[in-house]
Amino acid sequence: MNDFINPYESYTATQIALEIIATLFGIISVIFSKNRNILVYPTGIISTFLYIYLFFTWGLYGETLINLYYTSMSIYGWILWNKKTEDDNLHVEVEWATRKEYLKSIGLFFGTFIFILILYHFRPIIDGLKSFSEINSLTWNYTAIDFIDASLTGIFLIGMWFMAKRKVDSWIFWIIGDLVMIPLLLYKGYAISSFQYLFLTILAILGLIEWKKNAKKINVLSS
Repeated sequence: MNDFINPYESYTATQIALEIIATLFGIISVIFSKNRNILVYPTGIISTFLYIYLFFTWGLYGETLINLYYTSMSIYGWILWNKKTEDDNLHVEVEWATRKEYLKSIGLFFGTFIFILILYHFRPIIDGLKSFSEINSLTWNYTAIDFIDASLTGIFLIGMWFMAKRKVDSWIFWIIGDLVMIPLLLYKGYAISSFQYLFLTILAILGLIEWKKNAKKINVLSS
């Protein structure tokens, strides 16, 4: 139990409170997403804004960037979903991604992966520990966790992009990413957020089931 509590001894009460609030709004956002409810976006933006601050403070730049992307994609998705809502003006219809969209997602993944590794290479400068002149371009500045972070960022970006485009496939990427985030955040000492991802994994599985039903119904009606 101390392994979960000890990391928080160095955090301020404000940081702990913000992580709890961000976690709650993140869960609420996924519940709205599962139900194909457009309120996924305003609630999600609150969560991502808080995580941008927290992750940057903790030096987790990959997670910081992905939450910046979440915020921008939330605005983009909000606009797209608003154009596709049903009569109640809250829910949307969904569909499966096409082969062309999967090819685009591969490019998105590798572009993100390389960008995050470049960012981590210059981490000593971002942290204020070194200047540009002290960074050797040939120096290996990576750890195994950095590669996991870069991969997760790419996976979550695909999930967010697919969700904005109302693709059922988005849940597959959410499930993969959430499952990896659970032990990763525990390892890094962020127990509250780790438990959030455990719950998000369950919601993502339910979301996949719900969206598959809706996509199947739409196919039947259009055939």
